[in-house]
Order: sequence, then C-alpha cells, then structure tokens
Amino acid sequence: MDRPLRLVVPSLKHLDGYAEALRRGWSPDNVRGEATRREELAHLEEDPATFVARLDDREAKSGPITLPDGTQMPRLPGYRRWMWDDGFCGSIGFRWQPGTEALPAHVLGHIGYAVVPWKRRRGHATRALALLLPEARREGLRFVELTTDPDNLPSQKVITANGGVLIKRFAKEAAYGEADALLFRIDL
Repeated sequence: MDRPLRLVVPSLKHLDGYAEALRRGWSPDNVRGEATRREELAHLEEDPATFVARLDDREAKSGPITLPDGTQMPRLPGYRRWMWDDGFCGSIGFRWQPGTEALPAHVLGHIGYAVVPWKRRRGHATRALALLLPEARREGLRFVELTTDPDNLPSQKVITANGGVLIKRFAKEAAYGEADALLFRIDL
C-alpha cells in the first residue's frame, strides 16, 4: 500500500526516482513533453547538483524559458516540488510575478502538475495541489490561476476539487498553437 502523498523539495537524495521517471518516458511538462524530458535528462546527467538547485528558482536566475514554438521568454520566479509516496509520483510547479496575481500572456497559469502514468488515478494531483496552495498564499497571492485543455476532464476535476472556479474559455497564444483552453481560479 502506498504511503500518504507528500511534497518534497527536489534534492540529490530523491533524484534517482525523478531520473527514472524521465527515462521511462514521463515528462514534467504537459506542453513541451518530450523536448523537456530530453533536456532535463541531459542536464541532470551533466551536473546533478546544479540541475536540482535550478528547480528552486525564486529569483528567476536560471535564464529564459522556451515556448512550444521555440520562442524564448523571460523566466518568472518559481519552484517545483516532487510528489512522493513510497517513491516518485510526479511534479508540481508554481510560478508568479512578485507583487501581483497577474501573469504574462505567455504563462498558462501559476501552477502546473504532471503525475507519472503508473501512479495516476490515485488522487495524487488533487492532494499535491491542496498541499501547494498554502505555499502560494505565503507568496502574498490572493488567488492562483490554472489552465487546462477543454477535453482534460481529470485535470478539471483536480482543480475543482481544490475550489477552482471556471473563469473563461480562451484561445492560447500563437506560441501554443492558438488552441482552446479553460482558465480556472482558486481563491487563497
């Protein structure tokens, strides 16, 4: 039986579980998927300590981010936590602009998460989001916004189970292919 889910700060102690998930084909990025998986494997194999340190980037010093169309944009302050029960379960990330809830148009929400396929349908994403919300509140935000694709019912359930309310349907920026998306808000 799995132990209760907790969020752990990425560390060398837990890196093997994360790396194994990447090797098995999982990606922490639901947008850039395979490209992110390959990039992260290369970085962690090259310099594990630096890789882990960059996952907690509250000052946005790790350089630009790459959008799906290859465009590079400035990084926001943010960090990741790894979902852990009796082993690695997934990743949840939080990003923000200091002093405001507003996000640049190219940022699809404050929080993103991905659970490894072999640990899905156990409530891990719902629990991880619930555990992360108090951390977002401590950054001074009054609410967080999350986006999901209209056909991603599991993600919509995760968000609504944590108090999320649908704000609007919108078209993503051109860098994301202008696909339809849903914007949810969770009051903190």
